[in-house]
Amino acid sequence: MSHVQNELNSQPENWTRAAELAAGHRDVLPAPGERVAIVGCGTSWFMGQAFAALREQAGEGETDAFAASEFPSGRAYDRVIALTRSGTTTEVLGLLGELSGKVRTVAITADPATPVMTAADDVVVLDFADEQSVVQTRFATTALTLLRAHLGLHTDAAVADARTALAEPLPEGLVESRQFTFLGRGWTVGLANEAALKMREASLSWTEAYPAMEYRHGPISVTTSGTATWMIGEAPEGLAEQVRGTGARWVNGTLDPLAELVRAQRLAVAVAEARGLDPDVPRHLTRSVILPSA
Repeated sequence: MSHVQNELNSQPENWTRAAELAAGHRDVLPAPGERVAIVGCGTSWFMGQAFAALREQAGEGETDAFAASEFPSGRAYDRVIALTRSGTTTEVLGLLGELSGKVRTVAITADPATPVMTAADDVVVLDFADEQSVVQTRFATTALTLLRAHLGLHTDAAVADARTALAEPLPEGLVESRQFTFLGRGWTVGLANEAALKMREASLSWTEAYPAMEYRHGPISVTTSGTATWMIGEAPEGLAEQVRGTGARWVNGTLDPLAELVRAQRLAVAVAEARGLDPDVPRHLTRSVILPSA
């Protein structure tokens, strides 16, 4: 069994631990009314997108999500959160250095023996969710669970759904699809982006992601027999029927959206294995992007 398979299987227990941990970090994580930005790279950026939408929907305050390299330096925030599994990513560390003394920063990381521990003003360590695989699964969802719990939005039902996502077989024939599209609405747009990234990283699949209402504005043109469209969260009315009318497979997300992401992680591993690929070591990727200094 691959490292990533073991790691994604551990997510229900990790989510429970993260939810318990959130209560002890109320002063570190954003307070209601604060203007907040959350930054990261790759998977962490997409988890940031989900959190930003969740926090605004909850009425907790204006929240933006940026790739760390694209942070708008002239914009004012009360607090900036950096998500970084490795604690060594060049863009994240560089941004934290630029923000030092200007805005309160907090890093959420998996490795306490890395430069991010001193680069941020505050740190939340999720070392129990660290990973051996290059492909992120449990750190990403555990970090988002911590943030959901901080907002009062985590439930035991999400953990139960994660167990269901791990136990139930994937839809028959889905692994053989030649193209995958993931759709979301609100906070699940970030999850759809992450599901597509997992498929690309682990299995080299042709995979796309869109807000569900945007899907009919062009992207549906690639949908046909042999492709699959997976809705994470509640689908817009009539969309399932329209996708089925193209001859494509429609996958309806019925579980908690974060648990649906776990199902998509399983699919990525299954497709990789079916194609003879090693999902632990994606092509051209490393655990952290560390750029040479100028």
